[in-house]
Amino acid sequence: MSYNRIEDLEVYMLAENLSNEIWDITTTWDFFAKDTIGKQICRAADSISANIAEGYGRFHFKENKNFCCYSRGSILETKSFLRKMRHRGLVNEEIYTQLFAKLETVHIKLNAYIKYIGKGQSGTKS
Repeated sequence: MSYNRIEDLEVYMLAENLSNEIWDITTTWDFFAKDTIGKQICRAADSISANIAEGYGRFHFKENKNFCCYSRGSILETKSFLRKMRHRGLVNEEIYTQLFAKLETVHIKLNAYIKYIGKGQSGTKS
């Protein structure tokens, strides 16, 4: 497996698209919702792809793996805020289910990527 650019990494692109989708949803909310949960879920979702990108740019696979583990934490944080969004009536069940499924996919693919780079691969340009 060889990646020449971060955009070639599927898990990165899925995470970036998901964070943009969450942004698009939260920007329609009223001020209170945006200022509380909106800011937090956007930061958590943005952090998923941002940490993958930062790890990808590191030279050593251990650093890459560490940043991917931070990203995994951001996935769980995003899931937590997503559940709060549903409970507080900020998204309907259909949107919740779609976003949660996308987060699950990113989570599974990130775990596979962590396993791959954990084998001593650089996970960066080859």
